Amino acid sequence: MSIRTYQNHTPKLGERVFVDPSAVLIGDIEIGEDSSVWPFTVIRGDMHRIRIGARSSIQDGSVLHITHAGPFNPDGFPLTIGDEVTVGHKVTLHGCTLGNRILVGMGSIVMDGAVVEDDVIIGAGSLVPPGKTLESGFLYVGSPVKQARPLTEKERSFFSYTAGNYVKLKDQHRAESFAG
Repeated sequence: MSIRTYQNHTPKLGERVFVDPSAVLIGDIEIGEDSSVWPFTVIRGDMHRIRIGARSSIQDGSVLHITHAGPFNPDGFPLTIGDEVTVGHKVTLHGCTLGNRILVGMGSIVMDGAVVEDDVIIGAGSLVPPGKTLESGFLYVGSPVKQARPLTEKERSFFSYTAGNYVKLKDQHRAESFAG
């Protein structure tokens, strides 16, 4: 794996974190315990901070970045991801805030200043525009996203199940990586 220091910030990994050898992490990044970063993911905290909670999974080919501070946005936007968040394959997250227990479907884009509250599913291929807030407890789909319907109890139970499944999988990958 490529973990690079930038501007005196070195990515910090919590206990039992798995980062695939092909992933790249740069700068001011903190990843919580039992989280995983899968192949060909780029997490670049070079001009602001990135925080990822516990038991979260960032899937293959995703790009995570921030919004820098500048004349059009004096404070910039860090990237914050809560606990038990599953970020699907080839997702782009840019300077946004994701709460806890969220599924971001494959190929989705979440833009600058967007806020995704706890317990949300974002359907595959969706676009969350800059500054939009997704209210807790709903499925959102489309480009741009629209609130489709409330989540079912079965869907709500999926968050912890999926987080646990990826904790087991990353533990298997860690065991094989350290066994050889």
